[in-house]
Amino acid sequence: MTSDRPLTDAQARGVRHARELETHLTWLDTFSGTALGVLAVASGIYTYLGVSSLLDDTGAMSVFAAIAYSVAVSVGIFVFWSYMMRLFPAVRTAQARIGLMGAMVLGSLAIVAMSSWLNAAALAGSAAVEQHLATTVQEYQGALEETHEIALSAQSLERDVARVRQSFEDLSEQEAAGALSGMAGRGAVFRVLRQKSAELSGLEAQIATQTPLVSAAFTEGNAILSRMRALTVEAGPVEARSVEFSEATVRLAGLIAQLRQLSVAPLVERAAQDLAASVVLPELDGSTSQIRTDQASTITSVLDVLAQRAATLQGAAAAVIAQTPPPDVTYTPISSADAVILYARNFVPSWAGAIAIDLLPAVLVLILAITQSAIRHGREGTAVDDTMTLAELRAALGAVRDVELAMNNMPDSLAKDTLVKDSQAPDAPETPTRPTPVSSL
Repeated sequence: MTSDRPLTDAQARGVRHARELETHLTWLDTFSGTALGVLAVASGIYTYLGVSSLLDDTGAMSVFAAIAYSVAVSVGIFVFWSYMMRLFPAVRTAQARIGLMGAMVLGSLAIVAMSSWLNAAALAGSAAVEQHLATTVQEYQGALEETHEIALSAQSLERDVARVRQSFEDLSEQEAAGALSGMAGRGAVFRVLRQKSAELSGLEAQIATQTPLVSAAFTEGNAILSRMRALTVEAGPVEARSVEFSEATVRLAGLIAQLRQLSVAPLVERAAQDLAASVVLPELDGSTSQIRTDQASTITSVLDVLAQRAATLQGAAAAVIAQTPPPDVTYTPISSADAVILYARNFVPSWAGAIAIDLLPAVLVLILAITQSAIRHGREGTAVDDTMTLAELRAALGAVRDVELAMNNMPDSLAKDTLVKDSQAPDAPETPTRPTPVSSL
């Protein structure tokens, strides 16, 4: 289409701007494909490293499978973004752009699912596994400390037992002096008090034997924890360290279970229940009925005191038993890819880099779309001949000269036949018998 109407200043500026943008795009096209290929290959390399960390077997077939997957990822990324970079800027309708935008979003999600998380595993897989080890150490340390605290609370019952034992010993001394039943000596009341004092003394000794065991178990647990912390930061492959770490967790879990068994709170609770229930009453040995009556009354009072002391001791033991034990901690070895997903918020930069290397071409697609839209806007309202460059015009004139030369070299009969056929063609414009030469610039 041609137009004799001259261009306005705005249209002329728009055409010049469009030509400038086209020049830039032509230059950028010389290396855009290469750049996209480099990004695709780089993503494929990191994908290979991520896939290799997931495969247990290290044989030739596993290596081949990892290479095949990474090559497929590289080709898929290159082809997908090549489609987007060519087609998305070229479409003009809103419906077509929305459709391609949806396809680009869907393709980007597919790329993240098949490549980006593996890239993140390659970038931060070892660090993520070390983070898992460090978190496990903290969990085991918390379980060890809480279990030790409960065990110490149970050991503190020794003071309560000693206090009750001492109270019965004091009462027995008072009875020996005749301050309780009124009869001095070591009679029936004295023997009841000494009986319970001996029981509590045995319980106290049993609790005391547990103290060094609790201390030794806690010390050994801290030593294992120290080794586990060292394994999280030592140099070398994290897989080898994970094996030793797993062995340490097994030993530490056994020590935590041992600390729970060393708690004497259940023992003290049962002893407190038996303290008042199992009393062997001796035969009253008073010389007169009045003295025996006084002894029986004193023993009844002693039993009441014994029940009160037993209830107090049982309540203290029940309070220790009621303490919530720490939850069981179990170490589960995980792969680097799983660790990156589990602790994703701790490795945001690595995730950002892994996703960016795959989705960076999306920015190029948008840049091309905006540039092509600006070119179309600059040429809007102008005819084709108004937008031709000098090089395009020279090429067109060269083609015309070639046609003229071909027509001049043709035999007259063939030229006439050609002109007759052209004149008989439907809607064919009238043409002169001989073409009119066109002067060149």
